[in-house]
Amino acid sequence: MSVSEIKTSPSKYDQVIAFQGHLGAYSHLACRNARPHLSPVPCATFTEAMQKVERKEAGLAMIPIENSTAGRVEEIYRQLPKTQLSIVGEHFEGISHCLIALKGSSLSQIKTVCSHPQALAQCDSNIMQLGLETDVKSDTAGAAHEIMQLQDQSRAAIASSLAAELYDMDILRENFQDHDGNTTRFIILSREADMPEYRSGQKYLTSLMFRVRNLPAALYKAMGGFATNGINMVKLESYMDTGSFQATSFYMDVEAHQCEQGMINALEELSFFAEDIRILGTYIPSPWRQSKGAIS
Repeated sequence: MSVSEIKTSPSKYDQVIAFQGHLGAYSHLACRNARPHLSPVPCATFTEAMQKVERKEAGLAMIPIENSTAGRVEEIYRQLPKTQLSIVGEHFEGISHCLIALKGSSLSQIKTVCSHPQALAQCDSNIMQLGLETDVKSDTAGAAHEIMQLQDQSRAAIASSLAAELYDMDILRENFQDHDGNTTRFIILSREADMPEYRSGQKYLTSLMFRVRNLPAALYKAMGGFATNGINMVKLESYMDTGSFQATSFYMDVEAHQCEQGMINALEELSFFAEDIRILGTYIPSPWRQSKGAIS
């Protein structure tokens, strides 16, 4: 992609999707596959990508939240409470890592492998098998870009085949990840909530955040309303964001539309045992969930 392709006019922000990383990052691939009609714009940090949406410099942000091998992207749970953006969709991107290096490099020359911590974790067994040192970078494509600038044949990056193409590098090993089926879930953030109209028979996901009150069995009681109303919980993630250990915050995905009566009842019961409840968005699940049996 040329520089001219990523320049945008402030009046055209709704045609832009921001992502963290360099061109060629897996978030860039996710933008291409999920929103191919939008212009992807790289950002240095997740915060910058979100702020571009808040400042109307982008219509959407593509943000990774968890990976099937390495688990959650912890930073996102710290950033979500700081923004008023809404989740309007999700996307699952299959991750096929490549070990890439400068043109003409051989595997025997490589001493150090560079990448994002998540990518290094997803390839840990293969890295150890090759006896390579690791060097943590802010993103996968950025690691490839740095090697290209340094022209150091002793270094390789774990990145996408798109990064190898964009930076004119060789792929030394394809499918370098430890496990087949390695997949990252992305959430798509917008300034405006875009809640679909409820239709009987359609599947929906609602994402929310809350902090349990400092009471005995508060989480158990908070979840009771979802159980009694027959609402399936597909994700519950805890995190600390108050600087103390007195109460825990949670991110939750449930299989329901926020306008369904059962969901309304569950939220009412939740309010007795939790505080700072915030609905992040209601949206239609990715087709990937249905194909993998990840939704009831």
